[in-house]
Amino acid sequence: MRGSVALVRLCVTMALTALVVATGAFLSVPQASAAVGTATGYASQNGGTTGGAGGQTVRATTGTQIHAALCGRASSSTPIIIEVQGTINHGNTSKVSGGSCNTADGVIELKQISNVTLIGVGTGALFDQVGIHVRESSNIIIQNVTVRNVKKSGSPTSNGGDAIGMENNVRNVWVDHVTLEASGGESEGYDGLFDLKNNTQYVTLSYSILRNSGRGGLVGSSESDLSNGYVTYHHNLYQNIDSRAPLMRGGIAHTYNNHFLNINDSGINSRAGARVRVDNNYFEDSKDVLGTFYTSEAGYWHVNGNTFDNVTWSSRGGTTNPAGPNPTSTTSVSIPYSHSLDPANCVPGVVAQTAGANKGNRVSDGSCTPQNPDPGNPGNPDPGNPDPGNPDPGTPGGTNLSLTGDSDGSSKASGTSYGNVRDANMNTYWSPNGTTGSISIKWSSATTVSKINIREASGATGRIGSYRVLNADTGAVLATGSGAGVISFPATSVRKITFEITSASSTPRVAEYETYAS
Repeated sequence: MRGSVALVRLCVTMALTALVVATGAFLSVPQASAAVGTATGYASQNGGTTGGAGGQTVRATTGTQIHAALCGRASSSTPIIIEVQGTINHGNTSKVSGGSCNTADGVIELKQISNVTLIGVGTGALFDQVGIHVRESSNIIIQNVTVRNVKKSGSPTSNGGDAIGMENNVRNVWVDHVTLEASGGESEGYDGLFDLKNNTQYVTLSYSILRNSGRGGLVGSSESDLSNGYVTYHHNLYQNIDSRAPLMRGGIAHTYNNHFLNINDSGINSRAGARVRVDNNYFEDSKDVLGTFYTSEAGYWHVNGNTFDNVTWSSRGGTTNPAGPNPTSTTSVSIPYSHSLDPANCVPGVVAQTAGANKGNRVSDGSCTPQNPDPGNPGNPDPGNPDPGNPDPGTPGGTNLSLTGDSDGSSKASGTSYGNVRDANMNTYWSPNGTTGSISIKWSSATTVSKINIREASGATGRIGSYRVLNADTGAVLATGSGAGVISFPATSVRKITFEITSASSTPRVAEYETYAS
């Protein structure tokens, strides 16, 4: 048996060697490397998105070599990391055949496969007029690449005119630190920069640039294509986009900490029953950045903490239903994953320093200060916490200011006390009278607070869903998010600070509500 296995391995090795010689691809020894950082947003749900982590690492400088790497795997699900350097174009992107791939000429075809990371390295990876097509695939990471000028008409054409397109039963894709751009709209031959269609779910687009296009991207190809959703867009720059930033037909999306600049016709277009949570974005020099447009099939939005800087709004009527000029929520959307929210006023600066390819894969921790990838855990400033700052399992330094304060809150459950959240005893707790409610810490004089730590009682961890942190003196929202743990926000002088639970899986139990100056 051992001799048979050895013979099989030898044959596989010889076949791969022949493929390498034929295509010019270089296959390195197996490595533990993967994408920089950890998948965020909805791509972290449904089992998570790890791409080719743990698989062999292959270096490719042509599109044909990318296809050869996919086709050279033992199976269509064998993990692989493809490092791309140089320019990928029609002249070097050809179909390669094999049992573990389904490729085509003139497009990077990630079709009927899983467990793949495609990452730009070295001097960068440019996909010039060649799109990336994800179809009937799962667990895919695309990171640190530029895709430009992909056409659906004229010459040459690729991927239906989409820079990155996904369709037909796609699950768990993380697209991170990419630059997607065109040189015009449909009349110039271009379509969308980032399109999701026909049952595509659990996708995140983060720290990316989408610019100079008629269409930013869509979720759902028509009013009847409602099988898509669970999409997160965060820390992206949408610049000089006419519309679809994005267009949502059905499904759920979360868009936070994005900078929308020069949106010419319409931005976030929620329609056909779509529900979009819109948190701490910065909209600038734009028109109709949120609403339902070009249809009578209404969509809905949940808004928090956004800034509207020189935004104009159309009058309501017919198929035009803008959310402004004073956007208010028309639905409620709970977010199942932890995330750090930068205040909207610093979003343009943070996004300018982090978004796009070849920016060093810098990220934000919610403090308005971009972070360099950590050498021990690239892309993640805190190795112990895949979403730094919210929540953080550790305790902040300094004195717990709650110990010198008082407490009150909304109606409490029988047998619990407001004071139990500041008695330094994890065996006592406060619960609201239901699944939502608020608990406050207060002082006799103004006290500076920049962090709180919400600690759930034993046996009740994970119950808290979405929350708001409020300056109870003014009503200002200091932070929003989901889950217990450490929450950071700009230092604020308050006499009373409130933690408001807006959703929970069952009755929460807050054992300690700690407050810290730093």
